[in-house]
Amino acid sequence: MKQNLCIKCKGKGLCGRPLCPILEKFKSFESISSIISNGDAIFGASPPAVFVGRYGYPQVSAGPMIPPLANENVAPLFEDPKQWLEMKIEDIISRRSQLVRANTHLNVRNFENNPLLLKSQEIALSKKPVDTEAWFSKPLHKNLRFDDVLTPMGPSGTLEKLDIIDNPKVPKKVDYLAYDTDALAKDAVLELYQSSTPTEHITRLLSIGLLGKDRCLVPTRWSITAVDDMTGKDLINEIRDYPQISNITLFNGSSFGNHFEILFLPRSFSFEIIEMWMPKAIWSGDKTWIGADYEDTGGKRKYSNLAGGYYAARLGALEYLKMARRQAAVFIVREIRPDYWAPLGVWVVREAVRQALKNPPLTFDSIITALSDMCTRLRTPYSDWKPKAKMLSDIQFQKTLDSFL
Repeated sequence: MKQNLCIKCKGKGLCGRPLCPILEKFKSFESISSIISNGDAIFGASPPAVFVGRYGYPQVSAGPMIPPLANENVAPLFEDPKQWLEMKIEDIISRRSQLVRANTHLNVRNFENNPLLLKSQEIALSKKPVDTEAWFSKPLHKNLRFDDVLTPMGPSGTLEKLDIIDNPKVPKKVDYLAYDTDALAKDAVLELYQSSTPTEHITRLLSIGLLGKDRCLVPTRWSITAVDDMTGKDLINEIRDYPQISNITLFNGSSFGNHFEILFLPRSFSFEIIEMWMPKAIWSGDKTWIGADYEDTGGKRKYSNLAGGYYAARLGALEYLKMARRQAAVFIVREIRPDYWAPLGVWVVREAVRQALKNPPLTFDSIITALSDMCTRLRTPYSDWKPKAKMLSDIQFQKTLDSFL
């Protein structure tokens, strides 16, 4: 029961404790520049990055994130998931722990005249790092933040004054949609995505209240999943018109102790993902925890019990199908191994799936042989996760598969 609660909670405080004991052990990896404790102001190039909290909603904390002394050459390393794929977990934590959250407190629907928030919005518009100076009313809280959706972040402080030193570099499409107050937020998100605007940029625009007709601040963790979900649903509508793939196709790959097996079947689009948290992985304790979620051809009707990872994995698979101009039933197994010892955020799922789908695929004549090959790379026995696999059950080949495996 305790183990299941940790997997479900992932640091949200469902156990009633003020601090998560699992997350507290990562505080030793903080790498805060000494300049933070020597004064009430910091200067650096924001990657660009902004953060909107959810605690106290609809009264929230919002503002830019600034790495002290970082210049425009190194600033992107604080916010670009594609570059993090080449780093170690401890290096990402060390890097991200230097990002200072500069907060101002306000209502999610009453922020139009707040000068600090307006400057934060200018930073969010940019596609390039923005030199920024921030003054704080109190000493910074040197707390390192972890959870399952958000990327680790460093200390925070209450913002008193904010100056933008150079001009933000704003893409034309972003500039156009940020000032289009007649477009719905969903339409703006999709138009930006279709114009190849990175999902991270779209997320911060939505979060900081720069998209849509009825604008409001959206907590960052919510906006991450919202963008993954909206763009995914739009891709589903598109690929339903494509012909089915010709062959049973299997991809695999691993990132940060997250191993993925991604199986495409020649059928109408449906999607299923099984998560297997092995013993000693973050959250899982001493036993394996297995969860699953599924959507059939009718689409996803309720929020996934696997939270943001479901939508992030689905988006990566859908992007592959769009590029191939095909549709398929998609079956994903995510095995979280002990190597994943600290939570890095839901971007790990999205980028790991994208990365795995760049690897050479394997093709098979039957689902049986494809799954047999898949099981040679998984450490969790097939018999443990088979009962969770609704898609496999619907295909109705259990008896043959059992005899083969």
